[in-house]
Amino acid sequence: MDFARAHPYMRAMSLPFAKMHGLGNDFVVIDTRSVPLAMTEALARAIADRRTGIGCDQLILIGPSERADVAMRIFNQDGSEVEACGNATRCVPLFVGRDVTVETRAGLLRAARTGDLVSVDMGEPRFGWEEIPLAYAMDTLVMPTSWDDLPPPSAVNMGNPHVVFFLEEATRADLANLGPLIEHDPLFPARVNVNFAQLRAPDHIGLTVWERGVGFTRACGTGACATAVAAIRRKIVTAPVRVTLEGGDLLIDWAPGGHVTMTGPAAHVFDGRIDLDALRAAAP
Repeated sequence: MDFARAHPYMRAMSLPFAKMHGLGNDFVVIDTRSVPLAMTEALARAIADRRTGIGCDQLILIGPSERADVAMRIFNQDGSEVEACGNATRCVPLFVGRDVTVETRAGLLRAARTGDLVSVDMGEPRFGWEEIPLAYAMDTLVMPTSWDDLPPPSAVNMGNPHVVFFLEEATRADLANLGPLIEHDPLFPARVNVNFAQLRAPDHIGLTVWERGVGFTRACGTGACATAVAAIRRKIVTAPVRVTLEGGDLLIDWAPGGHVTMTGPAAHVFDGRIDLDALRAAAP
């Protein structure tokens, strides 16, 4: 008997992948619907490493689902598995070749092409302190806490936890110190994505994101959604809101009590094959 033919995991040592991105937030996407893949933190870190692996902000595994067209698992650069990723969700219709419903740890998302763009129904935002989650009860619209000279933030869960600061101005150097400090603050037991926003017009926000488990990222879809939702709740913008990140613009639409819709580009850059044996051997 040909042992490799009889055992799919043996054939999985070399797998095809796609390199994709949404506004520069880049992904390695692997299809595990026909060939299961056991993922570990160490292997996810090895794949995401930009020097010794393929390199990406997040590793995306597309798998089968009983509740949706496909399931999506998301691993950050540090190997941690997270609940949702808006930019990755926009890539799924390009990867699969059609509009899809996507099962994530955050729930079901719907992604559909709209001309050259992709729109995603991101579901309802959550605001309860225990839903963010926070370590103890407090108002999440204007949180009675802050760090250094930052103003009191808002907290929003968009399938993953976000804290949003509205700033007059800030330098990237300042944010580089504050981002990891806030991400790992004990107030956030699941850590948190940190959004630094600046109001540019009544329907336009500039945004810099320190992403949990990644660091500064060129774009964060759930961060753009959380920031727009927080600004609408505070009545400082009107929907739909254009959110400008380093990688480009996202359009976010939301009315209180409804679902958040995110629209923006997605790109398929190239395809390749990944040697899992070599990466496992190199992983610490």
